Amino acid sequence: MASREEKIKLLEEELRTTKYNKATQHHIGLVKAKLAKIKQEAVAKAGVGKASGLGYGLRKSGDATVSLLGFPSVGKSTLLNSLTNAKSEVGAYDFTTLTVVPGVMKYRQADIQILDIPGIVYGAASGKGRGKEVLNVLRSTDLILMMIDGFNPQQLNVLEKEVREAGIRVNEKPPIVKISKTSRGGLQISTTKKLTYLTRRTIEGICREFGIINADIVIRSNITDDQLIDVLEGNRVYIPAIVLVNKADLLDEVIRKQIEKMIKPDLFISADKKKGMKALQKLIFDRLDLIRIYLKEVGKKADMDEPLIMKKGITIRDVCRKLHRDFEKKFKLARLWGPTAKFPGQNIRRLDKSLQDEDVLEIRID
Repeated sequence: MASREEKIKLLEEELRTTKYNKATQHHIGLVKAKLAKIKQEAVAKAGVGKASGLGYGLRKSGDATVSLLGFPSVGKSTLLNSLTNAKSEVGAYDFTTLTVVPGVMKYRQADIQILDIPGIVYGAASGKGRGKEVLNVLRSTDLILMMIDGFNPQQLNVLEKEVREAGIRVNEKPPIVKISKTSRGGLQISTTKKLTYLTRRTIEGICREFGIINADIVIRSNITDDQLIDVLEGNRVYIPAIVLVNKADLLDEVIRKQIEKMIKPDLFISADKKKGMKALQKLIFDRLDLIRIYLKEVGKKADMDEPLIMKKGITIRDVCRKLHRDFEKKFKLARLWGPTAKFPGQNIRRLDKSLQDEDVLEIRID
Protein backbone atom coordinates (compact mmCIF):
# COMPACT_ATOMS: atom_id res chain seq x y z
CA MET A 1 0.00 0.00 0.00
CA ALA A 2 1.40 3.38 -1.01
CA SER A 3 2.39 5.78 1.75
CA ARG A 4 0.90 9.26 2.03
CA GLU A 5 4.08 10.80 0.58
CA GLU A 6 4.01 8.39 -2.37
CA LYS A 7 0.36 9.21 -3.05
CA ILE A 8 1.17 12.91 -3.05
CA LYS A 9 4.02 12.43 -5.53
CA LEU A 10 1.84 10.31 -7.84
CA LEU A 11 -0.98 12.86 -7.85
CA GLU A 12 1.43 15.76 -8.41
CA GLU A 13 2.99 13.89 -11.32
CA GLU A 14 -0.44 13.22 -12.78
CA LEU A 15 -1.27 16.92 -12.64
CA ARG A 16 2.05 17.82 -14.20
CA THR A 17 1.67 15.43 -17.14
CA THR A 18 -2.07 15.83 -17.86
CA LYS A 19 -2.78 18.45 -20.49
CA TYR A 20 -5.63 20.76 -19.51
CA ASN A 21 -8.58 20.96 -21.91
CA LYS A 22 -12.35 20.57 -21.85
CA ALA A 23 -12.07 16.79 -21.90
CA THR A 24 -9.68 16.63 -18.93
CA GLN A 25 -11.13 19.54 -16.93
CA HIS A 26 -13.28 17.36 -14.68
CA HIS A 27 -10.53 14.79 -14.05
CA ILE A 28 -7.97 17.47 -13.17
CA GLY A 29 -10.40 19.04 -10.69
CA LEU A 30 -10.88 15.72 -8.91
CA VAL A 31 -7.13 15.02 -8.82
CA LYS A 32 -6.53 18.46 -7.27
CA ALA A 33 -9.20 17.76 -4.67
CA LYS A 34 -7.69 14.38 -3.78
CA LEU A 35 -4.23 15.96 -3.51
CA ALA A 36 -5.48 18.78 -1.30
CA LYS A 37 -7.32 16.34 0.95
CA ILE A 38 -4.25 14.12 1.43
CA LYS A 39 -2.02 17.15 2.16
CA GLN A 40 -4.61 18.42 4.62
CA GLU A 41 -4.55 15.07 6.44
CA ALA A 42 -0.74 15.09 6.47
CA VAL A 43 -0.64 18.55 8.05
CA ALA A 44 -3.26 17.57 10.65
CA LYS A 45 -1.28 14.48 11.62
CA ALA A 46 2.08 16.25 11.81
CA GLY A 47 0.69 19.28 13.61
CA VAL A 48 0.95 22.80 12.30
CA GLY A 49 4.20 24.57 13.15
CA LYS A 50 3.48 27.08 15.88
CA ALA A 51 5.07 30.49 16.17
CA SER A 52 6.95 30.35 19.44
CA GLY A 53 10.36 31.27 20.82
CA LEU A 54 13.13 33.34 19.24
CA GLY A 55 10.80 36.22 18.62
CA TYR A 56 8.34 34.21 16.51
CA GLY A 57 5.47 35.02 18.86
CA LEU A 58 5.94 38.76 18.34
CA ARG A 59 2.83 40.88 18.80
CA LYS A 60 1.47 43.12 16.08
CA SER A 61 1.64 46.81 16.85
CA GLY A 62 1.12 50.15 15.14
CA ASP A 63 -1.44 50.89 12.44
CA ALA A 64 -0.48 47.95 10.19
CA THR A 65 2.09 45.16 9.98
CA VAL A 66 4.32 44.37 6.99
CA SER A 67 6.61 41.33 6.67
CA LEU A 68 9.78 41.07 4.59
CA LEU A 69 9.89 37.74 2.74
CA GLY A 70 12.88 36.50 0.78
CA PHE A 71 15.75 34.07 0.54
CA PRO A 72 18.59 34.28 3.08
CA SER A 73 20.96 37.18 2.39
CA VAL A 74 18.69 38.82 -0.17
CA GLY A 75 18.98 42.13 1.73
CA LYS A 76 15.92 42.12 4.02
CA SER A 77 17.83 43.28 7.10
CA THR A 78 19.43 46.11 5.13
CA LEU A 79 16.02 47.16 3.84
CA LEU A 80 14.53 47.09 7.34
CA ASN A 81 17.31 49.33 8.61
CA SER A 82 16.79 51.69 5.64
CA LEU A 83 13.06 52.01 6.23
CA THR A 84 12.92 52.07 10.04
CA ASN A 85 14.84 52.69 13.23
CA ALA A 86 15.43 48.97 13.77
CA LYS A 87 18.89 47.49 14.22
CA SER A 88 18.75 44.20 12.36
CA GLU A 89 22.10 42.49 12.04
CA VAL A 90 23.48 42.61 8.50
CA GLY A 91 25.93 40.10 7.06
CA ALA A 92 26.85 38.73 3.64
CA TYR A 93 26.10 35.13 4.61
CA ASP A 94 23.04 32.95 4.99
CA PHE A 95 20.79 32.90 8.05
CA THR A 96 22.07 36.10 9.64
CA THR A 97 18.56 36.78 10.98
CA LEU A 98 17.54 34.01 13.39
CA THR A 99 14.71 35.91 15.08
CA VAL A 100 11.87 38.14 13.94
CA VAL A 101 13.26 41.67 14.15
CA PRO A 102 10.65 44.46 14.27
CA GLY A 103 10.98 48.06 13.22
CA VAL A 104 8.59 50.99 12.81
CA MET A 105 8.30 52.97 9.60
CA LYS A 106 6.72 56.37 10.12
CA TYR A 107 5.00 57.63 7.00
CA ARG A 108 2.19 60.15 6.57
CA GLN A 109 1.73 60.12 10.36
CA ALA A 110 1.12 56.36 10.38
CA ASP A 111 3.20 53.91 12.43
CA ILE A 112 3.74 50.87 10.22
CA GLN A 113 5.39 47.86 11.85
CA ILE A 114 7.85 46.08 9.55
CA LEU A 115 9.11 42.61 10.44
CA ASP A 116 12.41 41.17 9.23
CA ILE A 117 11.80 37.43 9.34
CA PRO A 118 14.34 34.63 8.77
CA GLY A 119 15.13 33.90 5.14
CA ILE A 120 12.89 31.34 3.51
CA VAL A 121 14.21 28.27 1.67
CA TYR A 122 12.78 25.77 -0.80
CA GLY A 123 10.52 23.36 1.08
CA ALA A 124 9.67 25.89 3.79
CA ALA A 125 5.95 25.07 3.73
CA SER A 126 6.87 21.48 4.63
CA GLY A 127 8.92 22.64 7.60
CA LYS A 128 12.41 22.89 6.12
CA GLY A 129 14.57 25.62 7.66
CA ARG A 130 11.93 26.41 10.30
CA GLY A 131 9.75 27.37 7.35
CA LYS A 132 6.42 26.71 9.07
CA GLU A 133 7.27 29.17 11.84
CA VAL A 134 8.29 31.80 9.28
CA LEU A 135 5.16 31.31 7.19
CA ASN A 136 2.95 31.46 10.31
CA VAL A 137 4.25 34.98 10.92
CA LEU A 138 3.17 35.90 7.39
CA ARG A 139 -0.37 34.65 7.93
CA SER A 140 -1.12 37.41 10.45
CA THR A 141 0.51 40.23 8.52
CA ASP A 142 -1.30 42.96 6.55
CA LEU A 143 1.14 43.16 3.63
CA ILE A 144 4.04 41.06 2.34
CA LEU A 145 7.16 42.51 0.71
CA MET A 146 8.50 39.74 -1.52
CA MET A 147 12.16 40.65 -1.97
CA ILE A 148 14.07 39.19 -4.92
CA ASP A 149 17.80 39.27 -5.70
CA GLY A 150 18.26 41.15 -8.98
CA PHE A 151 20.62 38.43 -10.21
CA ASN A 152 18.21 35.60 -9.27
CA PRO A 153 14.72 36.64 -10.43
CA GLN A 154 13.64 32.99 -10.44
CA GLN A 155 13.48 33.25 -6.63
CA LEU A 156 9.98 34.71 -7.02
CA ASN A 157 8.57 31.41 -8.32
CA VAL A 158 9.85 29.60 -5.22
CA LEU A 159 8.48 32.23 -2.83
CA GLU A 160 5.08 32.15 -4.49
CA LYS A 161 4.99 28.35 -4.38
CA GLU A 162 5.92 28.20 -0.69
CA VAL A 163 3.39 30.80 0.46
CA ARG A 164 0.71 29.11 -1.62
CA GLU A 165 1.51 25.73 -0.06
CA ALA A 166 1.11 27.43 3.33
CA GLY A 167 -2.44 28.51 2.46
CA ILE A 168 -1.53 32.15 1.79
CA ARG A 169 -3.07 33.77 -1.29
CA VAL A 170 -1.23 36.90 -2.36
CA ASN A 171 -2.95 39.62 -4.38
CA GLU A 172 -6.13 37.54 -4.69
CA LYS A 173 -9.66 38.23 -3.53
CA PRO A 174 -11.57 35.56 -1.61
CA PRO A 175 -14.04 33.69 -3.84
CA ILE A 176 -17.65 34.52 -3.02
CA VAL A 177 -19.02 31.09 -2.16
CA LYS A 178 -21.34 30.05 0.67
CA ILE A 179 -21.69 26.38 1.61
CA SER A 180 -24.38 25.41 4.12
CA LYS A 181 -24.41 21.73 5.04
CA THR A 182 -27.81 20.05 5.24
CA SER A 183 -29.01 16.72 6.55
CA ARG A 184 -30.54 15.55 3.27
CA GLY A 185 -31.34 16.57 -0.30
CA GLY A 186 -27.94 16.12 -1.91
CA LEU A 187 -25.98 19.05 -3.33
CA GLN A 188 -28.14 22.00 -4.33
CA ILE A 189 -26.00 24.40 -6.39
CA SER A 190 -27.05 27.92 -7.41
CA THR A 191 -24.93 30.51 -9.20
CA THR A 192 -25.27 34.23 -9.86
CA LYS A 193 -22.35 34.35 -12.32
CA LYS A 194 -21.68 32.31 -15.43
CA LEU A 195 -19.10 29.63 -14.61
CA THR A 196 -16.46 29.23 -17.33
CA TYR A 197 -13.92 27.14 -15.38
CA LEU A 198 -16.18 24.63 -13.63
CA THR A 199 -19.14 22.44 -14.48
CA ARG A 200 -21.76 21.38 -11.95
CA ARG A 201 -20.45 17.81 -12.29
CA THR A 202 -16.96 18.94 -11.28
CA ILE A 203 -18.29 20.99 -8.36
CA GLU A 204 -20.19 17.96 -7.10
CA GLY A 205 -17.15 15.70 -7.53
CA ILE A 206 -14.81 18.05 -5.65
CA CYS A 207 -17.32 18.49 -2.81
CA ARG A 208 -17.72 14.72 -2.46
CA GLU A 209 -13.93 14.31 -2.23
CA PHE A 210 -14.18 16.48 0.90
CA GLY A 211 -17.03 14.40 2.28
CA ILE A 212 -19.74 16.95 1.52
CA ILE A 213 -22.79 15.02 0.28
CA ASN A 214 -25.70 17.25 1.36
CA ALA A 215 -25.40 21.03 1.18
CA ASP A 216 -26.80 24.24 -0.28
CA ILE A 217 -24.04 25.89 -2.31
CA VAL A 218 -24.34 29.49 -3.54
CA ILE A 219 -21.59 30.69 -5.90
CA ARG A 220 -21.41 34.44 -6.60
CA SER A 221 -18.13 34.62 -8.55
CA ASN A 222 -16.64 32.82 -11.55
CA ILE A 223 -14.47 30.44 -9.54
CA THR A 224 -11.83 27.89 -10.54
CA ASP A 225 -11.33 24.39 -9.14
CA ASP A 226 -8.45 25.72 -7.01
CA GLN A 227 -10.68 28.42 -5.52
CA LEU A 228 -13.44 25.95 -4.71
CA ILE A 229 -10.89 23.73 -2.96
CA ASP A 230 -9.66 26.78 -1.02
CA VAL A 231 -13.21 27.41 0.21
CA LEU A 232 -13.66 23.78 1.22
CA GLU A 233 -10.36 23.67 3.12
CA GLY A 234 -11.34 26.87 4.91
CA ASN A 235 -7.89 27.89 6.18
CA ARG A 236 -6.81 30.35 3.51
CA VAL A 237 -5.71 33.92 4.16
CA TYR A 238 -5.72 36.62 1.48
CA ILE A 239 -2.91 39.16 1.75
CA PRO A 240 -1.68 41.90 -0.62
CA ALA A 241 1.97 41.72 -1.67
CA ILE A 242 4.60 43.92 -3.28
CA VAL A 243 7.38 42.38 -5.39
CA LEU A 244 10.73 44.14 -4.96
CA VAL A 245 13.90 43.55 -6.98
CA ASN A 246 16.96 44.42 -4.89
CA LYS A 247 20.46 45.43 -6.04
CA ALA A 248 19.03 47.60 -8.81
CA ASP A 249 22.16 49.75 -8.68
CA LEU A 250 24.14 46.79 -10.05
CA LEU A 251 21.77 45.96 -12.91
CA ASP A 252 22.16 47.36 -16.42
CA GLU A 253 19.18 48.35 -18.56
CA VAL A 254 19.15 45.10 -20.52
CA ILE A 255 18.92 42.96 -17.38
CA ARG A 256 16.24 45.22 -15.90
CA LYS A 257 14.08 44.82 -19.00
CA GLN A 258 14.54 41.05 -18.92
CA ILE A 259 13.44 40.97 -15.27
CA GLU A 260 10.44 43.20 -16.00
CA LYS A 261 9.35 40.82 -18.74
CA MET A 262 9.98 37.72 -16.61
CA ILE A 263 8.34 38.59 -13.27
CA LYS A 264 6.76 42.07 -13.61
CA PRO A 265 8.02 43.48 -10.29
CA ASP A 266 6.38 46.44 -8.60
CA LEU A 267 9.63 48.24 -7.87
CA PHE A 268 13.41 48.11 -8.37
CA ILE A 269 15.35 49.18 -5.27
CA SER A 270 18.79 49.21 -3.73
CA ALA A 271 18.50 48.59 0.00
CA ASP A 272 22.23 49.12 0.45
CA LYS A 273 22.31 52.47 -1.39
CA LYS A 274 18.84 53.44 -0.08
CA LYS A 275 17.55 53.97 -3.61
CA GLY A 276 13.81 53.76 -4.16
CA MET A 277 12.98 54.12 -0.47
CA LYS A 278 10.57 57.05 -0.88
CA ALA A 279 8.72 55.30 -3.68
CA LEU A 280 8.56 52.14 -1.58
CA GLN A 281 7.18 53.97 1.46
CA LYS A 282 4.40 55.46 -0.64
CA LEU A 283 3.67 52.09 -2.25
CA ILE A 284 3.44 50.39 1.17
CA PHE A 285 1.03 53.05 2.47
CA ASP A 286 -1.13 52.82 -0.67
CA ARG A 287 -1.25 48.99 -0.78
CA LEU A 288 -2.28 48.92 2.87
CA ASP A 289 -5.26 51.13 1.90
CA LEU A 290 -4.59 53.47 4.81
CA ILE A 291 -6.18 56.90 5.20
CA ARG A 292 -5.83 59.67 7.79
CA ILE A 293 -8.85 61.14 9.58
CA TYR A 294 -8.17 64.27 11.65
CA LEU A 295 -10.44 64.73 14.65
CA LYS A 296 -11.81 68.02 15.94
CA GLU A 297 -13.50 68.80 19.25
CA VAL A 298 -16.40 71.26 19.33
CA GLY A 299 -15.09 74.82 19.59
CA LYS A 300 -11.46 73.77 19.17
CA LYS A 301 -8.97 73.45 16.35
CA ALA A 302 -8.50 70.08 14.70
CA ASP A 303 -5.64 67.88 15.93
CA MET A 304 -3.47 67.77 12.80
CA ASP A 305 -0.56 66.04 14.55
CA GLU A 306 -2.10 62.68 15.44
CA PRO A 307 -4.72 61.52 12.95
CA LEU A 308 -6.83 58.41 13.29
CA ILE A 309 -5.31 55.88 10.86
CA MET A 310 -7.97 53.70 9.26
CA LYS A 311 -8.70 51.73 6.08
CA LYS A 312 -10.18 53.09 2.85
CA GLY A 313 -13.93 52.70 2.60
CA ILE A 314 -14.62 53.58 6.23
CA THR A 315 -17.67 55.56 7.33
CA ILE A 316 -18.51 57.89 10.20
CA ARG A 317 -19.98 54.83 11.94
CA ASP A 318 -16.56 53.12 11.81
CA VAL A 319 -14.92 56.19 13.37
CA CYS A 320 -17.52 56.26 16.15
CA ARG A 321 -16.91 52.60 16.93
CA LYS A 322 -13.16 53.16 16.94
CA LEU A 323 -13.38 56.08 19.37
CA HIS A 324 -15.86 54.72 21.93
CA ARG A 325 -18.46 51.98 22.06
CA ASP A 326 -21.21 54.49 23.01
CA PHE A 327 -20.51 57.03 20.24
CA GLU A 328 -22.54 55.20 17.60
CA LYS A 329 -25.61 54.95 19.85
CA LYS A 330 -25.36 58.57 21.02
CA PHE A 331 -24.46 60.07 17.61
CA LYS A 332 -26.33 63.29 16.82
CA LEU A 333 -24.46 64.78 13.86
CA ALA A 334 -21.00 65.34 12.45
CA ARG A 335 -19.33 68.33 10.85
CA LEU A 336 -16.96 67.65 8.00
CA TRP A 337 -14.07 69.46 6.34
CA GLY A 338 -11.68 68.20 3.69
CA PRO A 339 -11.91 66.22 0.42
CA THR A 340 -15.29 64.63 1.19
CA ALA A 341 -17.07 67.79 2.34
CA LYS A 342 -19.16 69.73 -0.19
CA PHE A 343 -18.24 72.88 1.76
CA PRO A 344 -16.22 73.50 4.96
CA GLY A 345 -18.06 72.45 8.08
CA GLN A 346 -20.78 70.51 6.26
CA ASN A 347 -23.34 69.00 8.63
CA ILE A 348 -23.72 65.23 8.23
CA ARG A 349 -26.45 63.30 10.00
CA ARG A 350 -25.77 59.92 8.39
CA LEU A 351 -23.53 57.38 10.07
CA ASP A 352 -22.99 55.61 6.74
CA LYS A 353 -21.28 58.64 5.15
CA SER A 354 -17.98 57.51 3.58
CA LEU A 355 -14.75 59.32 4.40
CA GLN A 356 -11.52 59.99 2.50
CA ASP A 357 -7.87 60.60 3.32
CA GLU A 358 -7.26 63.88 5.18
CA ASP A 359 -10.89 64.52 6.07
CA VAL A 360 -11.42 66.53 9.27
CA LEU A 361 -14.27 65.24 11.41
CA GLU A 362 -16.13 66.73 14.37
CA ILE A 363 -18.57 64.32 16.06
CA ARG A 364 -21.41 65.58 18.24
CA ILE A 365 -23.24 63.21 20.56
CA ASP A 366 -26.27 63.50 22.82
